[in-house]
Amino acid sequence: MSAAQLAQAVIKTLDGEKVEVKCLFNPKEYTFAKTNSWPKEQKAAANTPVLNFGGGNPATLNMDLLFDTYQSAKNGGQSKDVRTAYINDLWKMMFVDKGLGEKKKNKQGRPPKVQFTWGKAWSFEAVITSLSVTFTLFLPDGTPVRATAKVAFQQIQDTKELPQNPTSGGIGGERVRTVEEGDRLDLIAHEEYGDTAQWRLIAAANGISDPRNLRTGSTLVIPNG
Repeated sequence: MSAAQLAQAVIKTLDGEKVEVKCLFNPKEYTFAKTNSWPKEQKAAANTPVLNFGGGNPATLNMDLLFDTYQSAKNGGQSKDVRTAYINDLWKMMFVDKGLGEKKKNKQGRPPKVQFTWGKAWSFEAVITSLSVTFTLFLPDGTPVRATAKVAFQQIQDTKELPQNPTSGGIGGERVRTVEEGDRLDLIAHEEYGDTAQWRLIAAANGISDPRNLRTGSTLVIPNG
């Protein structure tokens, strides 16, 4: 199963301006959490207070996403600015749209609701409560070409089951891929396994002693993780 065949994670708006961000790399992990409210009622002369259920709080989904345009430039072409390619659209999902919200008369508005999907296995309808972007690789002129986005979602659609990772099942036999210009073992490992540390597995399977020296056009065997 090649990387092109893996289910791709997508974040898109559900209302307001239509915006969709296709994740270049699927998240290697995510955190799904939920809390309930249990207010305490202290009884006289009691060692332990009585707990009264106060209701459930929205579930949250947190993940780190890697975006990279450096390795996607082919045949010596110029790498795109990662901000215009991905980050700006993600950032739009945090801004107030005056046409949205329950108080349209006074135009207060709100940011759009969004949906995170990963293949056909599950989706999470939410709002983005926190977004932090760190730029980590730059062209000589200062153009950013790689970024990590920390995204926090808060549930708006009730679900009673934890989502299942659509790519968490076993992958078939070993597969191969052709090295393209700009490829690096750590980025290939992130794309194939969701974990950059797995570059050593690929290096061992292909007898690579210098992971920084990949020959464009050569074939790599990608073993099961």
